[in-house]
Amino acid sequence: MKTIKYHFIALLVIIVWGTTFVATKMLLSNGLPPGDIFMYRFLLAYAGIWFFGPRRLFAGSFKDEFLLMLAGITGGSLYYLAGNTALEITQASNVALLACTSPLLTVFFSRLWCKNEGLRYRYLLQGSFIAFIGVVLVIGNGRFILRLNPLGDMLSLLAAFSWAFYIIILRHLGGSYSMLFITRKVFFYGLLSVLPMLAFRPLQWDARTMMQPIVWGNLLYLGLMASLICYFLWNTVVKRIGAVRASNYVYLSPVVTLAASAMVLRETITLAALAGALLILTGVALAER
Repeated sequence: MKTIKYHFIALLVIIVWGTTFVATKMLLSNGLPPGDIFMYRFLLAYAGIWFFGPRRLFAGSFKDEFLLMLAGITGGSLYYLAGNTALEITQASNVALLACTSPLLTVFFSRLWCKNEGLRYRYLLQGSFIAFIGVVLVIGNGRFILRLNPLGDMLSLLAAFSWAFYIIILRHLGGSYSMLFITRKVFFYGLLSVLPMLAFRPLQWDARTMMQPIVWGNLLYLGLMASLICYFLWNTVVKRIGAVRASNYVYLSPVVTLAASAMVLRETITLAALAGALLILTGVALAER
């Protein structure tokens, strides 16, 4: 019963993250490149967390500092840059589908490194399989066509592996440091690791574009709500209910994206997508047994 509120928080975070696809799509349509969106998003989050996070600069050991650096790369720069680059060279459905393999990868890594999760893996695997079939139906929305693009699909899988590693790293660090400190370090190393790319693709600044309410409004939403608040809450959820159980909520993200796209972008929802949403809910419920 003590963990019920953390399951509810996980659901709220996934609802917010499920809407970020729509927010990002609106920014892209207004001329902001994917790399710039990531930089502005994490800069806002890092600036915001300084008002709340502890002022200590480093972890208690070089090993922990190294793990925090890996968390910033896997849960920040590598995850977003791989996923955004994949979107530019392959179908969005491929990227979304392959990104949803991260819960299965988290189960695999958890079996290797997190022996104390105390989970019933038969239910986890069965629930994950059912939820994944639901993801296929939701992403396809009645018109799913998978076209292989080796480079784009490999980048999508890299993003999925990256997020799975991030969840496992959080599981290792969660008992030693506050979630505010861990979240701040994730933003810091996420930004630091992407800085070399600015030498090849500098940030673009167009005052007319940036002053549009739809642009700065969505950037504030991505930076403060979807990054600052949701990363902190998600890291707390992973600490409280475990890496694998938290990751299973990722399957719900396409359902939220589908609903948000229908409301904001006026996209049509088919019966196949509704059936997929039902399978996802069933799979997640089974995995949580």
